[in-house]
Amino acid sequence: MASAVIFDFYGTLARAETWGSPAHEVLARRGHTLEMTAYEAWQAEMYDGMDHLAYSRTRDDYLAWERERLGRLMGATGVGAADVEEMVSELLVALGDFGLAAYDEVPFVLGELRRRGVTVAVCSNWGWDLDAALEMAGLGGVADVAVTSAQAGVRKPHPRIFELTIEACGISPGDALFVGDTWFPDVEGPLAAGMHPVHVWREHDDHVSGPPPPLPPGVHRVPDLRGVLDLV
Repeated sequence: MASAVIFDFYGTLARAETWGSPAHEVLARRGHTLEMTAYEAWQAEMYDGMDHLAYSRTRDDYLAWERERLGRLMGATGVGAADVEEMVSELLVALGDFGLAAYDEVPFVLGELRRRGVTVAVCSNWGWDLDAALEMAGLGGVADVAVTSAQAGVRKPHPRIFELTIEACGISPGDALFVGDTWFPDVEGPLAAGMHPVHVWREHDDHVSGPPPPLPPGVHRVPDLRGVLDLV
């Protein structure tokens, strides 16, 4: 029996119901066109597996790094130096303007795990304020442990974020299920770390397409989180 179940957040526990304006629309309102090569370089700094420890010492350090990255993107897009800070602030408001909701079965599943005495953890490639995102999704207080890439300084599937989560749970890797919807961060990474991955394949979700990858030995797949209860 697993003594802890570690969940990915977005696409596993919760989904977005509303999104703010994307970057290209925010820029277009000011007469600018998003420079795609620079945008791709901006995204590449946050690819899965990336290490950004130098910018994750404190919340202020991390937020300053976010602003600096967006400032470079604005400069490459042709925003004048005098307007960069204002544009960065406007973009941060737009990027943070979303509404989250838990998948229907999630509150019951998490409550049942806790009733059974299982440690519930969340390990996510997310910004600094994962607790606020959980609260927004109606999941405030349901996790015994919450580890976000912004605070860990690395993004899944980097081993460090799994090590930090396991340590915070007070268990060995082999005592944990890791449940998530994204293959490399949530299946291959946890498998390499010695955990037991459970791949969530919500086939009717908008971001899910094509057939699911074949399962390696020791990996389970469930259509939603109710299936996790049969594996604990």
